[in-house]
Order: sequence, then C-alpha cells, then structure tokens
Amino acid sequence: MKNIYTKFKLFLIVGGIVLLAPFHVYADSSLDNIDITELSLEELMDIKITSVSKKPEKIYDAAAAIFVITQDDIRRSGVTSIPEALRMVPGVDVARIDANKWAITSRGFNGRFANKLLVLIDGRSVYTPLFSGVYWDMQDTMLEDIERIEVIRGPGATLWGSNAVNGVINIITKHAKETQGVLVTTGAGTEEQGFGSVRYGKAVGDTSYVRAYIKYFNRDNAELDSDDDPNDEGDVIRGGFRLDRETSNANSWTVQGDIFEGNVGQTVTVASLSAPFTETIQEDAEIFGGNILTRWKHIFSKSSDMALQMHYDRTERSDSVFSEDRDTFDIDFQHHFFLTQQQEIVWGLGYRFTNDNIENSFAVTFDPNSRESNLYSAFIQDDIMLVTDLLRLTLGSKFEHNDYTGFEVQPSTRLLWTPSLRHTAWVSVSRSVRTPSRAENDIKIVDQVAPTGFPFPSLAFVNVYGNTDLESEKLLAYELGYRIRATDEIFIDVATFFNIYDDLVTLEVLNSSSIETSPAPAHLVIPAQADNKMDGETYGVELSIDWHPLDWWRFEAAYSYLKIQLHIDEDSTDTISENEEGESPLNKFSLRSSMELGKNVEFDVWFRYIDSLPGRNIDDYFTIDSRLGFHLSKNLEFSITGQNLLDSHHPEFGTPLFINTVPTEVERSIYGKLTWRF
Repeated sequence: MKNIYTKFKLFLIVGGIVLLAPFHVYADSSLDNIDITELSLEELMDIKITSVSKKPEKIYDAAAAIFVITQDDIRRSGVTSIPEALRMVPGVDVARIDANKWAITSRGFNGRFANKLLVLIDGRSVYTPLFSGVYWDMQDTMLEDIERIEVIRGPGATLWGSNAVNGVINIITKHAKETQGVLVTTGAGTEEQGFGSVRYGKAVGDTSYVRAYIKYFNRDNAELDSDDDPNDEGDVIRGGFRLDRETSNANSWTVQGDIFEGNVGQTVTVASLSAPFTETIQEDAEIFGGNILTRWKHIFSKSSDMALQMHYDRTERSDSVFSEDRDTFDIDFQHHFFLTQQQEIVWGLGYRFTNDNIENSFAVTFDPNSRESNLYSAFIQDDIMLVTDLLRLTLGSKFEHNDYTGFEVQPSTRLLWTPSLRHTAWVSVSRSVRTPSRAENDIKIVDQVAPTGFPFPSLAFVNVYGNTDLESEKLLAYELGYRIRATDEIFIDVATFFNIYDDLVTLEVLNSSSIETSPAPAHLVIPAQADNKMDGETYGVELSIDWHPLDWWRFEAAYSYLKIQLHIDEDSTDTISENEEGESPLNKFSLRSSMELGKNVEFDVWFRYIDSLPGRNIDDYFTIDSRLGFHLSKNLEFSITGQNLLDSHHPEFGTPLFINTVPTEVERSIYGKLTWRF
C-alpha cells in the first residue's frame, strides 16, 4: 500500500480542485438549532426527513416505513459504530461476524455480502459493485457529526435505484454551522481499547462555515470457543472536512470529504493444493479510502428549485484472498417544482462510472481482473393531493441502464390517508430489482480441493463460477402502514408487508466435469454456477412505540416479525440457497429506557432479544447495554457504558459463504468516554 502521507497530499489536491470548481452545494439540515432532548413527542413526529421523497417532509406524513435515529439516540445508546446504532431500527437485522465485520440487511436475506440494502452517507452511495453490498469496516465517520440516520424499510428503488430492494439507509451529517468551536472525545475500555476524536469548526465571514475532524480507534480481538487467537482486532485513523456556504438567497453549496487508512484483522480458511487441502490464514487486511463530494442547490422561485451533486470515491483493500482498488465517479441532478397547487413533481438524471483493478489469488479469481462499468438513470415522481389534507397519491418510477442486464424499470404507487391530526394510514405497491454484481458475473472461486483416490487425476476441484447471463433479482412489494398519536405521551407506528421475489440467485452444480492442467497438477473440475432458479415470499410486521410517561423518562420499544419462504425450481441442483430462510431472526424485540436523574445525570438501559438463526446454527439470545452519563459542567461530559452485560460472550452469525471468514463471538465490554466542548 502506498504511503498514507502521499495519499493524503493527493487527496488535498483533489479537494482543492473541487473547492475551486464552479459547483455550489445545498445541504438540508432540518434539525438545525434543535436539541432533541428538549423536543415533545409531537415535535419529534414533525421532524423533517428527505429520504422517502427526495424533498423535506414530516415523518408523520411519509407514505413509507421510515425510522429516524437522532444524534441524541446515538449519544444516549453508548454505541461506538454506525452498525451498532442500526440495532435500534425495527425490521433491520444487525449481526456481528467478528470484531470488525458485520451482516446487515432489512427484511431478510442477511449475510456479510447482503445485497438488497442500499446505504448512503449524505446522499453518496457506499455500496460496492463488487458484490452489491457494503464493506462496513470502511464506513465510519465521527458519530458526534451525525445529525440523523434515516432508515426506510422496504423498496426505495423509485428514487434511489437498483439495490434499494429491501431498504435504504441514509446517514446525514450536520451542517458545518452546527459544529462550531472545538470538540474533543477520548475513551478506553476492555474491547474499545483506545479511541478519540478532535473536531474544529469556524465561521468564515457571514455566510460560510467550515469544520475539520480526525478520529482514531483501536478495537481488541473478540472471542473464540477454542483457546485460539481470533486475530480480528483492528485500528483505523480517519479525517475529513465540510464547508457550507450561501452565496446568495438563491444559491447554497457544500463541499466535503474524508480519508482513512487502517488494518482490520481476520482469520480466513481457503482451499489449498496440499494436504489437508485447506489453509487457515491469519492476517491484517489493509484498507484505505477517500472521497470528495460537492452539492449545489439553486432556488428559482418559491415553487421551483434544483440540486446538483457530484462525488469521487477511491477505495483500496488488500488481503491474501484478493485485493481490490476501485474508483467511482457519480453525478446526480434533480429538479423539484409545483405543477399546480395540488401537484408536486420531482425528477432527475444520474450517471455513475466505476473502475476496478483486482489482484487474484489461487482461491479467488476475477476474469477480467479489471473492469469499467457505467450506470445511466432517470426518475420522476408525481405527488398529487387528491383531497386537501386528507388523501395524497404519489406515483413514480426509476429508469436505469446498466452493463449487466441492460434496461430496468422500477415503478411505485403510494397512497397516504390522514383522517385526523392523530391518525395516518398509508399503502404502497412497488417494484424493484437487484442487478447482478461484478462477482456474480466474473468470479471463479476454488471452493474445495479433495483427493480423488485415483492416480490420475489425483485431485478434484469444486469451482464456483459467475454467470454473464444472470438476470436481475426482482421484487414486487405490498406494504400497509398506520401511525397514531394515541395520547400526548404515546406514539405508535405499525408497518406490514408482503414481498414476492422472482429470479433469486442460486448455485447450480453443472453436469460438465472436465480435466484441467492449470494450475498443476492436472485435476478434475466439478463446476457450479450462479443462476436464477429460486423464487419466494416474505411477510411480516414491524412495530415501534415511543412513550414519554414523565418529563424525565422516555421508553422506545420496537418489535419485528419476519417469515421467509423460498422455493427452488424443479430442475435446480442447488442445495444451500433455501438456507436463507433461516439466516434472519423470526422475532426481534428492543426496549430502550432513557432517564434524567436530576439535572446533570443520565441513565440509559437498552434490552434486546434476537431469535435464533437455524440457517447459521445460532441460538437466540438476550442482551443488555447500559450507560451512565455525568454532565460535569456545561461543556464537559463523562460517561461509562457496559455492553452485552448478560453473558461473557455469544455468537451472532456464522461463517459467510465462499469467503470463509472465521466468525468470533461478541464479548461483554465496558468503556469510559470523556467529551469536552469549548
């Protein structure tokens, strides 16, 4: 890996070019100047969100299953990473594979390479086309800079495109105006062995605000049932900046960027040519990345505005299984206007270019080892008020052209009914697709090597191949939701869904064994190939309750039920894909209690129950996190947090398919944290 200082210099050069470019950026900051802890229940429901319709709207008025994690939720929960914060969301499955790897999805089909959930940071997509999923060990930011995390459960493809099949997570950071002055955090504990961050914000004139930050963490190994060293510790350093400016009443702009480098430990088992024909490798995978983003909003009138966003992203990952360097350029334009007083339209265009270079190994090979991909897109959404303040209809569709399956159409229809100020009901029908990944097209995995018992060939390989004729996975989703402010202290949100999937990817064993001489020695090859030979249904219910029994006491409860039914085609030879039925919990429950014990003391308890994962041989488990916070002065806060307090360690997920990372168990941990603002 190149020297980080050289890379940082290049990053600053690129950042300087963007800063000087004639692009202006808009940053929506609906929570500016609001202290979440002081909001009433009614005010919480009126918080503006943007992920559902790509325009500001109240949570209460969104015709989708939407959940918002606020900055105060993050602080009071005691989480140390974004994946941990996502455990709050009903319908979202979060399981830790080892100390730095995660399996995260919405409404089923979980795994390290879960590919039906789209994740964005400030509107910048962070999924990798390599496997259509997210490298969660690369996605981080200073948690204190996050304004909110908007999570849509269910399809969001009409606005956000392919891969927004079962959900969209949009992580939104604060406007630079809201992060002025200096903030320093530091802490240490049994698992979080050392972490800290520094942020500095400053006003530049009357219309510009800037901030910069640097963050570091060092995370300890997790636990194995055996006495072996799990080798999954990690340390990452990260830095970034954000500049917000209003050049006039009609123009506002933002430029922001991040850069990181680190090592994440792992233990992987791969096929080998020598007995016992497997090799266990312990290593520190090297990760590096940087991004630069610029957005501009221009207001034409009270009823018309437009926004333009561009970003460049560079990621590098190096380990013994394979190494990948990837460059991504993305441009997105949208225009919002009122056609009439009762009809509001949002439309847009987009283009994405990505290029990768992969260093192959014996176990994993990509052919070609370098590939360029283009994605062209357009969308339109029409929001029609059928009956003023009572009935609203939203129609829209996304149109995309990709290099794997060509042209894709992803429409949706949503109807919102608000019979009173306390009641809201909504229903939707949506179609979305999950396009094939680079791996599903071009990969070859030597999954197993075994002796044949014959002099020639003496070895047999079980090889897994991609398929260039693979079709997109398709979803037709039916959703129904209801929200009620039962009293001034209780808010209830219920969402139900029935999903129909078609052309789900399977792994087919082919009747075309052959003898190959490379790599030596000559060996028998038993091939298996990706194909679209499975369909299925999922259905479930998601419930969240927010209850404020007293001014100083708040409860937040969440429950999810999910049933998955998968069906393999009669001519399929797949024997493993139906196991996905048991890779997401049937039931999940979460209860958070937040108490103000006097003026300067906070006490938070978070109880969770996760049902078993029979497809991964994981038992159900209960766990409790607890946090005690002290406001030592107006600008100084100390907290102590205990996580997973009910047992010394427990597993949350099994070995991922194909890339066999050895899973570890989540340990009980305690850490202290000091936060100073001045």
